[in-house]
Parts: sequence; structure tokens; C-alpha cells
Amino acid sequence: MIQDIFPHSWDITYKNIKPGTNSMVLFFNAGRLLVCEDKESITFPGYDSIKGALAGQDMQYLFTLDDAAFFRCALSDKDALHILEVTGGAFEDRSYFRHVKPKEFAFAAITGMHLDGWYSKNIFCGACGNKLEHDTKERMLRCHVCRNMVFPRINPAVIVGVVNGDKIVLTKYNGREYKKYALVAGFNEIGESFEDTVRREVMEETGLRVKNIRYYKSQPWGFTDNILAGYFCEVDGDDKITMDEEELSVAEWVPRNEIPVNLEELSLTNEMISCFRLDNWN
Repeated sequence: MIQDIFPHSWDITYKNIKPGTNSMVLFFNAGRLLVCEDKESITFPGYDSIKGALAGQDMQYLFTLDDAAFFRCALSDKDALHILEVTGGAFEDRSYFRHVKPKEFAFAAITGMHLDGWYSKNIFCGACGNKLEHDTKERMLRCHVCRNMVFPRINPAVIVGVVNGDKIVLTKYNGREYKKYALVAGFNEIGESFEDTVRREVMEETGLRVKNIRYYKSQPWGFTDNILAGYFCEVDGDDKITMDEEELSVAEWVPRNEIPVNLEELSLTNEMISCFRLDNWN
């Protein structure tokens, strides 16, 4: 999956530090990230090589990958043009990072974009309207007037493999850019356990009742600002699918031997599909 970057080390803990010799800068403009391409791989500008062009720019520490601290720098349209000229890079949206190497940089990019979205949407306090300030001890924005504290937004959701013997329910989203096979999925609601979310989402999207709900694995998914919890379960009773046509374009039972082999390696969804195909899900 995208977060499986061993032997590289990853530290998301907030640090109140300034950029140094080994630091890298993630430049953002209108939700897109600046990328420099080198043959078949991507990279990001090093702080030492770009610091002369950073006069007056604010930066926030994001995370550390191996021994390199990464910093966020949000740019206006004018400043973005200047940085493009200096670096020779290009600004890319989130979908670009599904298919790039090295994987550790793809993971760094999508995590940085998750944090950039949070920073850019939380300028003012939602309680009193005053400007928020960056905390110096943890990754949090604080209102100095009403003491409101704002932490990064993470949306919990479930990914569900619904199984019936040697068949699994595969779906395709309706009206979305992603057109490949997926599993039943949905967001956790307030006051709901993950297991209850599994039952509700499966019923809403396919009309199926399920039993024997078993946790599989989790995944941070910065493409949509989520934390995903994967579950397998078995159909309980009637296996006739009644598809939610507003949410899905396809929902069908697919035998193990008909599951596509060439699935991407980034997502929890596709790892779960592959596990069922290879009969090592249980």
C-alpha cells in the first residue's frame, strides 16, 4: 500500500523547527503540488537550492522522511509562476501521485496535500471569527481570543469485502474519475461503530445483509483525507444484489478466478481484492 515504504523511515510527529541543510520544500498553489521530474522518478526542491527565492514566504513543518524534514509553502499565483521558473517543475493534482515513483515520495506528496488542504481551509476561527495561530508544541491551530483549538481533519471510513463462498462483491463508482473495480465503502457516522458502518453501507449500496464481520487492516488515504478501516464479512441469507444506482454503476458477485490480476499496489481496496483472489483473506 502507499504507506508501506520500508526501509525508509517516516515521522509525522510535529516539530517546532526551521528548515535546514537536508530539508525539502513542498510548494502548493490552489491545491496542487510542485513536482520536479528526473527521468522516471519525481523529487521536490531542496531548501538549500531554493532558499534565495523564498524571501517573505511562510513555511510550516510537515513531517520527516529518512533524514529530510519537509516543509509546506503555500504560494499565490504570482509567486507560483516565479517558483516554476526557478525550479523548472510543474504543479500537479492529487490523482497524478497514484502512478509515480519512488513510492516514498508519492506518500510524502499525498500526505503533504492532505495537510495543505487543512491549513488552507482553517485561516479563521469557526467559533468567533478571529484569525487562527499556529501552535508551537503540536500540530494544531489555536484561537487566542476564544481558545478554540483546531486539529487536522481526518475522515474515518470503511472498506468492505463482502464474501459468499468463492465470490466477492466488486463495485464501480458512479460519476467519479476512478473507473476501476472497488469494494463497498462509506464514511463512519457520529455515534456509529465501524462494524455498524459496515452493516449500514453494505445494505445501502447492495441491499445485502452481512455476518461474521472481521477487521483486516487500516490505511491513511490522503487522496481524500481519510483513514480507512478494512473489513471482510459474509453474506447473511439472500445474496441478490439491489444496487444503489446513485452511488454505483456496477455491483456484482465476481468469482475468485475472474478477478483482474493487474491491480494497482497503492490502496487498501486493491490489497483486499488481491488477498481474496489468492484465497488468503480468512
